[in-house]
Amino acid sequence: MRRNKSLNRFFGRFNSIRTEIFGATAGLLVLAALALAAVSIYSMDTTAFETSEEFSGKIIRQVNQSIDSYISYMDNITSMIANSTDAQAVLFGSSADNGFRVRLGEQFQTILKSRSDIRNIGIIREDGNYLINVAVKRVNPYLDLDTQSWYTEALERNGGFVLTSSHVQALLRGERPWVITLSRGMRNYTGGGGIDGVAFIDLNYSVISELCEQNSIGKRGYVFVIDEEGEIVYHPQQQQLFSELRTENIEAIMSADEDAIVVGEGDTQKLYTIARSSLTGWTVVGSTDVSVLLQNSRRSQRFFLVITIVLVVLALLVSGILAGSITRPLQRLQESMARVQEGDFAAAELPAVSGTEIGSLTESFTVMTNRIQELMEQNQREQEEKRKSELRALQSQINPHFLYNTLDSIIWMAEGKKHEEVVLMTSSLARLLRQSITNEDELVTVESELSYAWSYLTIQQMRYKDKLSFSVEADPEVLPMRIIRLILQPLIENAIYHGIKYKESPGQILVRAYKEEDQLILLIRDDGVGMDEEVLKHIFDRHKVNYQSNGVGVYNVQQRIRLYYGQEYGIRYESRPGEGTTARITLPADREEVLQ
Repeated sequence: MRRNKSLNRFFGRFNSIRTEIFGATAGLLVLAALALAAVSIYSMDTTAFETSEEFSGKIIRQVNQSIDSYISYMDNITSMIANSTDAQAVLFGSSADNGFRVRLGEQFQTILKSRSDIRNIGIIREDGNYLINVAVKRVNPYLDLDTQSWYTEALERNGGFVLTSSHVQALLRGERPWVITLSRGMRNYTGGGGIDGVAFIDLNYSVISELCEQNSIGKRGYVFVIDEEGEIVYHPQQQQLFSELRTENIEAIMSADEDAIVVGEGDTQKLYTIARSSLTGWTVVGSTDVSVLLQNSRRSQRFFLVITIVLVVLALLVSGILAGSITRPLQRLQESMARVQEGDFAAAELPAVSGTEIGSLTESFTVMTNRIQELMEQNQREQEEKRKSELRALQSQINPHFLYNTLDSIIWMAEGKKHEEVVLMTSSLARLLRQSITNEDELVTVESELSYAWSYLTIQQMRYKDKLSFSVEADPEVLPMRIIRLILQPLIENAIYHGIKYKESPGQILVRAYKEEDQLILLIRDDGVGMDEEVLKHIFDRHKVNYQSNGVGVYNVQQRIRLYYGQEYGIRYESRPGEGTTARITLPADREEVLQ
């Protein structure tokens, strides 16, 4: 007891020391690594985000200025047209001279040829007077100018230009292009100076698209434009927006007070960089996925974390080496104890550690485990001998029982003055007893066991004469297989005494041996009176020896089979009253060991 307490105190101190060494080292290193990683991740993300935001802001402001310059240039064209003498003459003049119309049409053609971004250019008045692109262009007769915002707002603007969002221009017959219209009211100087007409230019998206796409804001980033009402003026995926396959958070952009906002969560977060134009009223927006912005930051963070982990591992490794030089003998002893606990006594042989308390402990442990192993081997030998004794004891119960029944038959024949049959049965019995007594092996071949059963059935057939017939069958492949001896005869005897004996008509017994997958099957089938469920339920109950009822036979065979082969093998009965009984013995077909 005192020695056990000393061991417990010793190992307690060891565990405490190891816990303190590794706990303190790992705790400090992990805390330092986590703090450093947190600071680095925050600073890297913040720096990367701010840098990207600043860079995107510069680009968006540049795009906004370029669009303002472009619209100002287009407005200069409309202003020049609105104030030209030819346009005044065409739209408001009463002269029938077509020279003004032709000259103005040529000017329009020159502009159209030099500017691929202009879809339509023209002047128009509500009374039906107009000139668009060339003199031959015809206005859509079903179009009501009062429904066109580019026209009505230009009349109301008192000389200022009007810039529409993206819309379908249905002004010309047979044409429905998507355009942006820049329009300006025209003063009728010949009719009092009031605004009575409109000069306009329909712009396609080529220049705006080029301005937006040339100013890249990084991988997967893009630029789009919205008007004062939040309507899309230009978007690189405009068709997807109209088809509702793609969305933008316009509401957040319109209500933003700052030049940059972040919307969404997780991997769907977007950075919107905003620049508003006081000239056009448009808002130029740069959209960038936050995950893309932080890709380089993430790579740097991963590299930093790898370096941190490597340093931590190296520090722990050094600590482990230093601690291991002290604790290694105790660890070996602990592992050896665990393996011995699992039954591996070879692990008890540990290298000696001389001159220390650990060495003394190791030596004592080795002596103790060797002694335990000797005791276990001795116990195993005793258990093996006990098993053999039980097998022999069970087998010894069969021979007197069989002998009693056979002698009873001989007496019955002798009383009947059947001297020749008595001699024949006695000689057959002698052969059986000789085979039983001289064969000391526990295992015999299937062929030998079937021969023994055949001899026994021959004796019983002589006793019962015409009342009993039998057949013995076997597949050739099973004949050399070895099984425990005397397992067929008790079951055959049981079939005769409880099945055939009480049958009024002649009975038949079939004995068969065959292989079924990896199992050897021995079958004893009779066509006797059979058994009901209640009898079958108690057929394996252990009875006192009763030679009239053969109470020991079935139980004996079942116990011997399970004792030798295991609980998954044995006898299974099937029977129906009036139809007969089948006893099926299941044994392993590949068993090769021999009981010594």
